[in-house]
Amino acid sequence: MTTDEILLAVTSIVVLGVAAQWLAWRFRWPSILLLLVVGLLAGPVTGLLDPDELLGDLLVPIVSLSVALILFEGGLNLDVSELRAGGGVARNLVTVGVAITALIGGLTAWALFDVDASVAALLGAIVVVTGPTVIGPLLRHVRPVGRVSPILRTEGILIDPVGAMLAVIVFEVILEETVGEAADTILVAIMKTVGLGSLIGLGGALFLVLVFKRFLVPDELHNLLVLGVVLAVSTGADIVQEESGLLAATVMGIALASQRITPVQHIVEFNETVRVLLISGLFVLLAARLDAGSVGEVLVPGLGFLAVLVVVARPAAVAVSTWRSDLAPRERAFLAWMAPRGIVAAAVSSIFAIRLAEAGAKGADILVPATFIVIIGTIALYGGTASKVAGRLGLADPEPQGVLFIGAQGWARQIAEELMEHGFKVVLVDNDRANVATARLAGMQTHYGNVLSERVLREIDLGGIGRVLALTRSDEVNSLAAEHFARVLGRRETFQLAPADSDEESRGGTSTRFLARRPFGSHTYNDFERWYRRGAAIKATHLTEEFGLDELRARYEWGAVPLFLIRDSERLEVFSEDGGLRAGPGDVVVSLVHPDALEGEVRAEGPSNVEERRRRALEEREGGEGA
Repeated sequence: MTTDEILLAVTSIVVLGVAAQWLAWRFRWPSILLLLVVGLLAGPVTGLLDPDELLGDLLVPIVSLSVALILFEGGLNLDVSELRAGGGVARNLVTVGVAITALIGGLTAWALFDVDASVAALLGAIVVVTGPTVIGPLLRHVRPVGRVSPILRTEGILIDPVGAMLAVIVFEVILEETVGEAADTILVAIMKTVGLGSLIGLGGALFLVLVFKRFLVPDELHNLLVLGVVLAVSTGADIVQEESGLLAATVMGIALASQRITPVQHIVEFNETVRVLLISGLFVLLAARLDAGSVGEVLVPGLGFLAVLVVVARPAAVAVSTWRSDLAPRERAFLAWMAPRGIVAAAVSSIFAIRLAEAGAKGADILVPATFIVIIGTIALYGGTASKVAGRLGLADPEPQGVLFIGAQGWARQIAEELMEHGFKVVLVDNDRANVATARLAGMQTHYGNVLSERVLREIDLGGIGRVLALTRSDEVNSLAAEHFARVLGRRETFQLAPADSDEESRGGTSTRFLARRPFGSHTYNDFERWYRRGAAIKATHLTEEFGLDELRARYEWGAVPLFLIRDSERLEVFSEDGGLRAGPGDVVVSLVHPDALEGEVRAEGPSNVEERRRRALEEREGGEGA
C-alpha cells in the first residue's frame, strides 16, 4: 500500500467509528450494531478497507493492547463498593457460570460445526464473555430496579479477563499432545495467569499511586504516564504468561479505583475518551476482516449455536449461580435474559483464529464468523427486548415517577424531602461532599461526583426515575447534563434552571440549544438561593372546588412558586415555563412560599404551624452551601 492509501485507511477507521457513534446517539440505536454494520460495509461488502493488508503482523498486538486499555478503563470504573454490591452472585457468574457456558457452548459447537473438538472447545470459551461496553448502555436504557444492575455491571467487567484467560488455557491445551501434558499446562497456566497477572497489575497501580502522591510528575503528564504504564503492565504480563495482560490491566484499574490515597478522577475522564475511540476503531477494524462467504457458510449452524447460548446456556449458568441466593425469581429471570457479547469476544476470536490457522487446526476459519453471529444476534435480541422483559417482570416501571436532582444544595434537598414524604423516589447527585453527606443523613439516595463523568452516570440507579432536574449553580453543567439525560428520559421530562444571565437572548440560546425545559417558570438558581437563605419554605396544598391554584397564589399575594403537581397521589408533574398544566380538585400542589408571603400567613392564621415550618426551613441556612 502507498502512504496515501495507508493514511486514507487509518483516517477512514476513525471517521467511520465516530460517525457510527454519533448516529447511534442520534437515533438511540445500539452503537456496537452500527459499528459492526459500518465495518462490514467498509470491508467485505465494498472492499474499501483490508485490515490485514493495512496492518500485517501489527494487527494482533494492536488489538491486544487496545483490549487491555479498554479493560483497564472498565476496572477503573469498578471499585470495591461495587464488587460488594455485586455480591456472591456476580462471583458465581464469572466462575461457575463461565464454566457452564463454556461447556454447553463447546458441546454445541462440536455438534453443529464441522470442526475438531479442540476448536469447538475454544469457541465455547470465547463466547462466555459479555463485557461492560455492551452491558452498560443497555442497563442505562432499561433502568431496572433492584440488584440486577450492579450484578450485571460487575459480571461484565470481571468476565472479560476471565474469558480471555480461559481461551488461552484451551488454546495451550490444543497445542499439547497428551492428556498428562494438558493437565500440567492447565494448572501452570492458571497459576501464572491469576497469580503473576494480578501481582503485575497491583504493582502498576502501586507505582502510579506513589508517583501521584509524591507529585513526581506534573498534572499534564498524568494521563500519558497512565497510558504508558497500562501498556507496559499488559505487555510485561503477556511476556510472562500469554494473554494474562488483560487480567493485569483489569486488576490495575480496580486497584486504582479502590485506593483512597490519591484522586484519580481526572484519569477516569481521560480514559473514557480513549475507550470510546478504541471501541469504535476496533469494531470497524475487526468487522472489516470478516469474509461474507465464510459467514454465509456457517449462518445456519451459527444461528442454532446462538439459540442454544440464549435459551439453554445462559439460563443454566444463572440458575446455578443464583442457587440459594436471596434474589427474587423475577431478578433471576432478568439475569437469565441479559448476556450480550461485545468487543473482547470479537478481538479474542480474531487473535486465536490467526494462531490456529498457523497451527493447521481444522475448522479455525469458523471462529470469527461464528463469534460475530453471536455478537450481532445477542446485541439485537437483548437490545430489542430487554426493556419489555424488564417491564413484564416488574423490574422497570413503564411510567416511573421519581426525580433525579442534579444538585443537592439546601433548597434542592428541601424539595426532594417534600417529594419523599409523598412517596416519590428521589436521587440527588452533587460534587460537594457536604451537600451529599447532609442529604444522605436525611435518608436520601445520593451520588457523589461530577454528573458529567461516565463513572457517575453508570453508577446512578435510574430505576423508578422518570424525570431529571438540573439545578446546579453552573449553567454549563445544567445544559450538558440535560443534553445527556434528554437522550435517556426524553426531552419532555428533562428540565434545567433558567440561566443566571439576565440577558434574555443568552438565556434562550442556552435553553434552546439543548432543548431542555425550564422548571418553575423563569426563576434562576440565584433566586432560589436568595429565598432559601431568607427563610422560604416548601409547602404542599390540597386543592378543592373552592380553593384552586389561583386562590393559592392569591392567598400568598402571588408569593408562592408552584413546583410540582401531584395527581391521584401517584402521578407527578413539573410546573414549567411552557405551561400546559391544569390543576383541579383533589390535586396537590407543592410550592415554594416566599419568606414575605410566610409573614402574611402568620398574621392571617397565627404563628403555630407556620412558625414550625419556618423554623425547620431556617435550620440549615447558615453556612455557604453550593451545588
